Amino acid sequence: MQLTQFTDYSLRVLIYLARLPPPGMATIPEIAAHFQVSKSHLVKVAATLSAQGFVESSRGKGGGIKLARPPQTIGIGEVVRITEPHMDLVECFDLKTNQCRIIRGCFLKAILYESRRAFLAVLDKYSLADAARFGGSSDELLVPLAVTVEPG
Repeated sequence: MQLTQFTDYSLRVLIYLARLPPPGMATIPEIAAHFQVSKSHLVKVAATLSAQGFVESSRGKGGGIKLARPPQTIGIGEVVRITEPHMDLVECFDLKTNQCRIIRGCFLKAILYESRRAFLAVLDKYSLADAARFGGSSDELLVPLAVTVEPG
């Protein structure tokens, strides 16, 4: 499964804000420059995050965005569910547009539903505070964390 760029940017913005020292305020241009991403994309991300109660925004001098809730109360699964337009892994998940000819005799859909539930269940175990943990300076925001994948 691949998350959309919108969800990726949403999670990046939230992690960035969670790592800031109080008052935790940042501007869209600041965040866009830090991650080297489009400011216009981040404007849309910030608007959605604000509408969904994840961030608060203020205009004017000294304005910007900051977390609206403590990071430990923002679930990663919650953010993904809100920022993903759908989580249709295959065509047959969307009954309105499904054109699959083997749907009646296919068990793949049930397997993929189960995998999607498992994926979201894992994300639900973690909060923004978990995702924002790091061991050093804010410069590490640009350094990807090493991920170990167990063979299986």
